[in-house]
Amino acid sequence: MRIAFLGLGVMGYPMAGHLLRKGGHEVTVYNRSAAKAAQWVAEYGGRSAPTPREAAQGCDLVAMCVGNDDDVRSVVYGDSGCLAGLGSGALLVDHTTASARLARELHAKCAGKGVGFIDAPVSGGQAGAVNGQLGIMCGGNAQDFDRAKPVLDIYAKGCVLIGEPGAGQLTKMVNQVVIAGLLQGLSEGLAFGKRAGLDLEKVISVISKGAAQSWQMENRWKAMNDMKFDGFGFAVEWMRKDLGICLDEAHNNGARLPVTAIIDQFYSQVEGRGGKRWDTCSLMHLLGTD
Repeated sequence: MRIAFLGLGVMGYPMAGHLLRKGGHEVTVYNRSAAKAAQWVAEYGGRSAPTPREAAQGCDLVAMCVGNDDDVRSVVYGDSGCLAGLGSGALLVDHTTASARLARELHAKCAGKGVGFIDAPVSGGQAGAVNGQLGIMCGGNAQDFDRAKPVLDIYAKGCVLIGEPGAGQLTKMVNQVVIAGLLQGLSEGLAFGKRAGLDLEKVISVISKGAAQSWQMENRWKAMNDMKFDGFGFAVEWMRKDLGICLDEAHNNGARLPVTAIIDQFYSQVEGRGGKRWDTCSLMHLLGTD
């Protein structure tokens, strides 16, 4: 297939690479920073294009992974946007964590051109992207999903159609709400254990085998214990963006997210301590265990 990938951040860069190396597809990339696109081409091959439209021209599928709703619109719409370059029968897949409202909007705009659309946010972090082990939660119609899935499976550990357009983004909101709660609980538990004078390595070795087990516990407890949060993982500022989307959606649908709202405030405090780019496990920093 001829595929374009728009957005070469910490997630998109390796995802696009898998499409070429593992999938054997013909891949064209676009990135706001042309230097990053040139770096990708030097590492993987393929080609880069100066605009989303030129990247998308002649493609069977365009995937994108950018920052937020406004970023998505900037690469999709307008004379230089990818939608202007896509022909009838092509597919557009959005891996950005964005609003469900935007997903429904994009689905309608794409349908008007005969282009299929799937909202397909991912979970698994940078390591999942690098290792091709992402969880991909999708919204759209079954026919479009069936066409997209063989491509998405190249970098997925699991890829599931949840429901109608927007359902993928709503599922990602569930994911982020759950992760935020887990990290706050883990932070408080570890801080309590440290205050109690326990050997946390032994504590984790036991409780990670029982009902308290989680990916966050097994992969983040040591960084939390060492109070080292920089240079890896999912940044606090990204989580705050995602939680903002969750809280907005909850306001619209009537869901109550009291703990999520509090944790979002905690992350604001972490940002105030210079932690915008710290991993989300840095909630531990607020508990004063040193």
